[in-house]
Amino acid sequence: MENNKRRIAILGSTGSIGTQALDVIAQHPDLFEVELLTANNNADLLIEQAIKFKPNNVVICNKELYQKVFDALDSHYIKVFAGIESANSLVQAQDIDIVVASMVGFSGLEPTISAIKAGKAIALANKETLVAAGSIVTSLARKHNVPILPVDSEHSAIFQCLQGEYTEIEKIILTASGGPFREWSLEQIANATKAQALKHPNWDMGAKVTIDSASMMNKGLEMIEASWLFNLPTEKIEIVVHPQSIIHSMVQFTDGCLKAQLGAPDMRVPIQYALSYPQRISLNTERLDFAQLKELTFYAPDKERFPAIRLAYHAHNSGGNMACIMNGANEAAVAAFLKEKIKFKDITDIIEKTMGKCTFVPQPTIEDIYNTHAQALEIANSLIK
Repeated sequence: MENNKRRIAILGSTGSIGTQALDVIAQHPDLFEVELLTANNNADLLIEQAIKFKPNNVVICNKELYQKVFDALDSHYIKVFAGIESANSLVQAQDIDIVVASMVGFSGLEPTISAIKAGKAIALANKETLVAAGSIVTSLARKHNVPILPVDSEHSAIFQCLQGEYTEIEKIILTASGGPFREWSLEQIANATKAQALKHPNWDMGAKVTIDSASMMNKGLEMIEASWLFNLPTEKIEIVVHPQSIIHSMVQFTDGCLKAQLGAPDMRVPIQYALSYPQRISLNTERLDFAQLKELTFYAPDKERFPAIRLAYHAHNSGGNMACIMNGANEAAVAAFLKEKIKFKDITDIIEKTMGKCTFVPQPTIEDIYNTHAQALEIANSLIK
């Protein structure tokens, strides 16, 4: 890697991906430095991160917490800003090379678009950006010659499998852990509690992603994201449940050969690969011991027990703003489930009903996408009440 350090902005630095990205950066102070950190509400952790990593700027999106963050960082000569509009503008700064887009949900779309327009490389951990506005984001990235480097473990695996390949992809196989309910009956899943849904067997993730994993909506969102990232139709994207989470995804080529990327479940690996690409650098993560690996198992997901997968394929195949509708409804339903306002099975019911009620726009503009998201939230929330 070139001698000068890569200068990094982290959107959502206090979340699961953000904190792990900072861990990677801390292991390689000779290669990376932090220019910008943003957080929504977690002022205490943002202050702690800023004092440790000394970025030029920090943004606290919740304006009510501005004074607290300002008072804590003023003596450290770190500039403090408030509101999402500050993040949108600061992410375009000249002294930023890579933007880690790890804000949760639809809120990550606007600053990611700002960064793309400013020509910044994007390390994309926010799958909702491509789900809600895939055609707009990918065409903007092409226009501004911006690489979108995947941070999701599955998309990073596919990206790694494609290095050095110039042949046609026959299909990609997205592996899914199956979440905490993979062996549960339909009736058990319907009545699952918040505590049960938040107990992921393999990965340590934020609450929203963990619930999406339990409903398998996560895999539906990833299928849509993979379609945009790798320019493939849905019929070339297969989802397979792989409970051990050792194979992170696979690519099958036209000669029948398969390439897979394997590793212990650790999100720092794909985060680091996106930050250091095209180099691989050392990381203190668990190594696989094949003598100890008893078995690797695979089976097709059950779309009856996990209807979210069917909804995601339907949404993406419908085109237009349908995936944006689905994503907005899912955000509203997951938030309601986390507040224990609805049952687990209600999540997909609300999504399906919202997809039927929302205004369909075949060729959405970015304004249409923002309007669609607002309408989907409104309809889903009215169904929740």
